[in-house]
Amino acid sequence: MKSQAADLRHSMAPSVIAVTAETLPEQVDALARARAFAEPLLCSATLDTGENILAHADAVAQILQGIGGSQAMQAAAYLVYASEHLNKPHEVIAKAFGVNFADLALQTTKLVRVQRMARMAQHSAEQAGAAAPMAQTAAAQTESVRKMLLAFSRDLRVVMLRLASRLQTLRHFAASKLPVPIGLASESLQVFAPLANRLGIWEIKWELEDLSFRFLEPDTYKQIARLLDEKRAEREASMEQLRQQVASDLAQLGVSATVQGRPKHIYSIVKKMRGKKLDFNRVYDIRALRIVVATVPECYGALAWVHSHFQPVAGEFDDYIAKPKANGYQSLHTVVRDGAGQPIEVQLRTQAMHDHAEHGVAAHWAYKEAGTKGYAGVSASGEYDAKIAVLRQLLAWERDLSGASQQGAVDAAMLDDRIYVLTPDAAVVELPRGATAVDFAYSVHTNLGHRCRGARIDGAMVALTTPLQNGQTVEIISVKEGGPSRDWLNPELGFLASPRARSKVRAWFNAQAMGETIAKGREAVERLLQREGKTAVKLEDLASQLGFNAADDLFEVVGKDEFSLRNIEIVLRPPEPPAPVDEAPLLKKPSAHGGSSKGGVLVVGVDSLMTQLAKCCKPAPPDLITGFVTRGKGVSVHRTDCSNLRNMIQRSGDRCIDVAWGKAGAQQNVYPVDVTVQAADRQGLLRDISEVFTKEKMNVIGVQTQSIKGVAWMTFTVEVAETGRLNKVLGIVSELPGVRTARRR
Repeated sequence: MKSQAADLRHSMAPSVIAVTAETLPEQVDALARARAFAEPLLCSATLDTGENILAHADAVAQILQGIGGSQAMQAAAYLVYASEHLNKPHEVIAKAFGVNFADLALQTTKLVRVQRMARMAQHSAEQAGAAAPMAQTAAAQTESVRKMLLAFSRDLRVVMLRLASRLQTLRHFAASKLPVPIGLASESLQVFAPLANRLGIWEIKWELEDLSFRFLEPDTYKQIARLLDEKRAEREASMEQLRQQVASDLAQLGVSATVQGRPKHIYSIVKKMRGKKLDFNRVYDIRALRIVVATVPECYGALAWVHSHFQPVAGEFDDYIAKPKANGYQSLHTVVRDGAGQPIEVQLRTQAMHDHAEHGVAAHWAYKEAGTKGYAGVSASGEYDAKIAVLRQLLAWERDLSGASQQGAVDAAMLDDRIYVLTPDAAVVELPRGATAVDFAYSVHTNLGHRCRGARIDGAMVALTTPLQNGQTVEIISVKEGGPSRDWLNPELGFLASPRARSKVRAWFNAQAMGETIAKGREAVERLLQREGKTAVKLEDLASQLGFNAADDLFEVVGKDEFSLRNIEIVLRPPEPPAPVDEAPLLKKPSAHGGSSKGGVLVVGVDSLMTQLAKCCKPAPPDLITGFVTRGKGVSVHRTDCSNLRNMIQRSGDRCIDVAWGKAGAQQNVYPVDVTVQAADRQGLLRDISEVFTKEKMNVIGVQTQSIKGVAWMTFTVEVAETGRLNKVLGIVSELPGVRTARRR
């Protein structure tokens, strides 16, 4: 491992990086700088698999280098794992390496965590002695698929990093001989290997398949490996002789060809044996040659030579040059028999086809990262076509998974509810099945949805109700200003399938209606201010006085006729000064025998002096009271804590006089007092409070109520003989549902 790391550091020497006009400043020496940045963070850390993280990152970088990944992508392998050891990973990495690297590291880290959590959940189930149900396994795989697609929509390198990392993880388990979690091996075989296949990265695909199969079916793997080892020397000697003969004969024909034996992949052999029900000896590609020439005509010329010198096997010829595979793979495949009757599989291709077959998308993907325009920093139109092709392969891979349920790989129904379409900039958009171009527009941006007026699918104009299909490219035709149509909310017309888009359309119309309501309320309030001559009043201050957070909140309830303008008039009109205390109604005229009163109020030391209770504070026994001598109206009796009394004492303190409550006689006096109740407004609130007063035999002689923004303010005037019993009744009222306070005023 040390020599591997040393070789990697040597390969990262600054001299190998040519600084060009297309090289971003943060990419200069990025690989060397990324490893130096990550080494102190990762050198003593381990993954949940037990592998040293720095060693894992070294291996991932080498795998990416082997399939043609750029040095920038290799550098990302270190930053992905370093980000988990940083407090503010995006900020730190962006500062040192640029936002492009920071986004890539964070997106890949997020995907790593999702997959790690799925593996841990399944591992816990295995340890508990109960294997996870197939539906749960499928659900975890489906989530991985979707997360990968979402990550890929931002940068294909996320997928490349995950493939290389998974391959290294399997290599680690193979080398360490540690037990492999079944979920990890199964996911590698059912999700990652098909992904590598769809991207055409055969070098990774074959190794993922063989290692996964080795862990999932160790006995079968060992059996095939043993069969391959038998007569290996004899088979290799005959194949070497055949290889030299083919190369020599083609050279004599003037065809410059590289002829080599093909590696034997155990999983592919087992698939052929099982799929075609063949014995091991009848599997053709156990003995195989690959012929690589310079041009396509030379491919067909070499094929003619092979068929003329060996006996072709009927039905075993495929022309993938004239009709490439869906992932872009091109080659000629044929099976012939040698002089001894042994089958030999022969593949013929050009060097460019061979590079694509081995490295797939990595062989032609433009990893320049030169600028910010276009997808993943690439803006050339030719590269855009390549990106579209790769995007379609990923979408096809997703469909492959959804259709694999017959072999028990994934439950197709779990993927049937989503589709993936492309923006003109080649970003992937996930939508519910049946979604239309209007759904697509709202998914891209709310304002684009509002202004959507037409759509092109794969370049052709379509109706806005046309359901979208996987892999289509959608372009929205919009206007500069405008809003949605009410027809879009009619489910029978089929404009929208996404609940999210539907809610955005409703929100737009609700906002329009709200604007009209607020305008109506504002107009009513402003008219009232003009009538009252209060146009200088600030609307925000007025709303605050009435208990609203903003003026628009006041206008809204006024516009809905939920708030009476009378409440505003009360605030605008200054309160009338309190009635002179000497105008209070006469409560009792004392008898001529001063001190002999059997109730009411007695003026200490004075006989036959007229007294009255003040309306401002409405005293009642046993309140502490003080008298104030009025001009011509006798003595006005106040509660000692009355604010009006305090003001009068400040002006004419010499007119205060001591008073006291008289003794109750046979006929007890009653006194009116005010109580206030604050409560959450609800139906039946006034009835419930009134019932309490009735049950307590307390006469209510006046009620005033007002409701502001769901809060009820009530004032009750009740008759009491003494306030001690009133406090008990108010305690009962305060326990009613919704009541916040109940107190004497």
